[in-house]
Amino acid sequence: MMASLKGRNILSLKNYSQDEIYQLLAKAMELKRLQKRNEPHRILEGKTIAVIFHKPSSRTRISFETAASHLGAHPIFLRDDEVKLGEREPIKDMGRVLSGYVDAAVIRTFKQSDVEELAEYSTMPIINALTDGYHPMQSLADLMTILESKDRLAGLKLAYIGDGNNVANSLMIVAGKLGINMAVGCPKGYEPDPEVVQFATGSIRNMNHAITITNNPLEAAKDADVIYTDVWASMGQEAEREERLKIFKPYQVNSDLMEVAKPSAIFLHCLPAHRGEEVTDEVIESKQSLVFEQAENRLHTAKAALALLIR
Repeated sequence: MMASLKGRNILSLKNYSQDEIYQLLAKAMELKRLQKRNEPHRILEGKTIAVIFHKPSSRTRISFETAASHLGAHPIFLRDDEVKLGEREPIKDMGRVLSGYVDAAVIRTFKQSDVEELAEYSTMPIINALTDGYHPMQSLADLMTILESKDRLAGLKLAYIGDGNNVANSLMIVAGKLGINMAVGCPKGYEPDPEVVQFATGSIRNMNHAITITNNPLEAAKDADVIYTDVWASMGQEAEREERLKIFKPYQVNSDLMEVAKPSAIFLHCLPAHRGEEVTDEVIESKQSLVFEQAENRLHTAKAALALLIR
C-alpha cells in the first residue's frame, strides 16, 4: 500500500521518492479519466486554497483554479500587490496566518527561499507553482505527457535544448529519480545549477542511466525520445533578451535538430512559446508536437497534487 502524501509540500520534488512521483502521476491519470467521462470527483468539497502569484501566469493560474473547482474546493487568488510577500509582514507570519484560514497554498514567486520559508512556518501544504530555481508542477505534467505517449519513463532519452533554467532543473531532478537519460544542450555559461546537476546524478542507481551536460545541441538531441525546449529569456531576464537571442540562436529546435532524434520522438515545450526563436512554427505544429496535451496535463497534475496533499 502506498504511503499517504497528505500534509506534504511540493517545493522541488527533491524529497519525493520514485514511488511517490508515480503515485502523483497515477492520481493525475485517474482524475483525467474521470473528467473525460464527465464523472464528478468533488473530493475536496468545503476546502479552500490560496493561490498567491507574484509572477504573471495563464496556464498555472487557470489550471490550479480549475483544478480546485473540479475537486469542489474554493480557490482564492491573491495578487502581489495584495500580499507583498515578505514586505508587509514577515513570511513566517504569513505562513502561520494563512494556515488558520486555508487548507493549502499554491505560490508562484521569484525566490525559492521564500517558498521554503513559507512552508517551514505553515501547517498546511505549500505547492511551488514556479520559482527562479524550480518548476516542479511543470515537470509532473511533462512526465505525465511522456508516459501517456511512450507507456514508460525509465530508459527513455530526454533532450533539453536551451537555457539551463528552472524547468531544466526540475526535469533533471525527476529524471535522476525515474531512470530517464537526460541530455542538456545549452550555451557555455548557461548550464543548469551545478548543485542540481550533482543532486540529479547522485540519484542515479543504474550504470546504464546518465545525465549529461553538453554545449552541442545536436549531440544532446541524438537518438532522443523526447525533445524539450523553453523560452530563451524568462521573466526577470528581459534586459538580457537581445544578447540571449544571439547566443541561443544555434540552439533553436527546428526540423534539422528533430531529424537527429528518433523518428518516433515527441516535442515538448512548457509554453508560452516564442515561435521563430527557440522553436520553429513547423516543429510546434508538427505531429510530433504534444505541447497542447502537455498544457492540458497541467490541470490533471494540479488536481492530483491538491487531492493527495490536502488533509
